[in-house]
Amino acid sequence: MAGNAQRDTHEELSYADYLNWPNDERFEIIDGVSYAMNAPLRIHQEILVEFTRQFANHFKNKTCKVYVAPFDVRLASRSKRDEEIFDVVQPDISVICDPDKLDEKGCLGTPDLIVEILSPATMSYDNVKKRALYEKTGVREFWLVHPTDGMVMAYRLKDGLYGKPEIFDRLSGAQSAIFPDLNIDLIEVFGPVPDGYVVKEIPVEYASKTASKKNDSRKNSKKTRAKTVYKKKREK
Repeated sequence: MAGNAQRDTHEELSYADYLNWPNDERFEIIDGVSYAMNAPLRIHQEILVEFTRQFANHFKNKTCKVYVAPFDVRLASRSKRDEEIFDVVQPDISVICDPDKLDEKGCLGTPDLIVEILSPATMSYDNVKKRALYEKTGVREFWLVHPTDGMVMAYRLKDGLYGKPEIFDRLSGAQSAIFPDLNIDLIEVFGPVPDGYVVKEIPVEYASKTASKKNDSRKNSKKTRAKTVYKKKREK
């Protein structure tokens, strides 16, 4: 998500209210609460452009369609009226395979895959609030992109919940679970692998399930080595 997410102190808002806001203001609504969206940083837009290019090339001439923010996604059933919709977001990238979810206003229903690009101001909003919303509404796959670390955390829905994310970096590229032939070149997204990349232990809560299975001998350790390699050498 772009810009700074901050809570407004208004009463509960619906999509009907959202439609009456000034055109020069961008907001999202989660559980009836509005959150302002400021202009994105340059690096956010550069990353978004490259992700969009690769996604668009992959899904060209296919049933599934790719949409880029600003694009309204109303996370509600198609039977809901505008006054009854209280979750409206603008994901950085949405992949939607059911054409019945699309109308002239955007998407009414749950996308199959969503990509959100983090910024320092939206870290908690995207990683906590929006991730919980996407899990609750049944987004099958959710990618959280970390520009600073040059990595992607991919959450997959199983039994209605997101488990541990799979970690992807420049060396591994990012692969989708629900679209097996979708492979994103992260060197094209983040740039060349910098000097100083080392194998780094990733906290258990971020380690991929695949990596965990390969480290059965270390089950009791507080950290597990992930399958992928990611940054870092930090400038002092």
